[in-house]
Amino acid sequence: MNNNSTILRVIDLYKSYKMGKSGSLHVLKGINLQVREGEIIAIVGPSGVGKSTLLHLIGGLDWPTKGRVEIDGRDMFRYDNEKLSELRNQTVGFVFQFHHLLPEFTALENVMMPGLIGRLDSKQLKKRCLTLLEEVGLTDRLNHRPGELSGGEQQRLAVARALTNSPRLLLADEPSGNLDVHTANSLHRLLWQLNKKHNQTLIIVTHNKELAEQADKIIELYDGNIKNYTRNH
Repeated sequence: MNNNSTILRVIDLYKSYKMGKSGSLHVLKGINLQVREGEIIAIVGPSGVGKSTLLHLIGGLDWPTKGRVEIDGRDMFRYDNEKLSELRNQTVGFVFQFHHLLPEFTALENVMMPGLIGRLDSKQLKKRCLTLLEEVGLTDRLNHRPGELSGGEQQRLAVARALTNSPRLLLADEPSGNLDVHTANSLHRLLWQLNKKHNQTLIIVTHNKELAEQADKIIELYDGNIKNYTRNH
């Protein structure tokens, strides 16, 4: 754990979904959270308590019913959809349980995609993406398509893609959920190495107790609220 400045503030965050004509499902019920730059935060709890919902709101993939999400002091939800998409592209990287790679493109092209969407200089972008692919151990897979890669290689590729635009936050939702134990542990080591090398802030949703205990903080959700908040270091 470090003493870097606060990068993320979640303030009085609520999320409800309408159920039919009369009812609502209240998933998050007033979440408050602060994350400092370079921290690794594990979000844990039983299935259905809102872990993925919270991660999606932090990343601007969904809109809250009430409350704020501030990244570097900017409330993500004061902007329209177009500006929010731009901010999300610039500030947040995502790694999901299902990698969502584009099957028709090569590994290098997949990693370059967020930068192309963000209109980064193509020469500098390619240089950065080659470096990222080297960091995740895929230098010899540059021209392979996702279908030609193993499950572990696909997730490492997804990690590289998530880091393309040098995001302030890396959000991972059960990133090793579909991997065998050995491959999952390898992916976890990679995420921790990237955190140390780049001071990369990481928020990870996981059911893996051993993995959570390696994080700087563990946030346990229950019934839409933070039940426990534990500092590990």
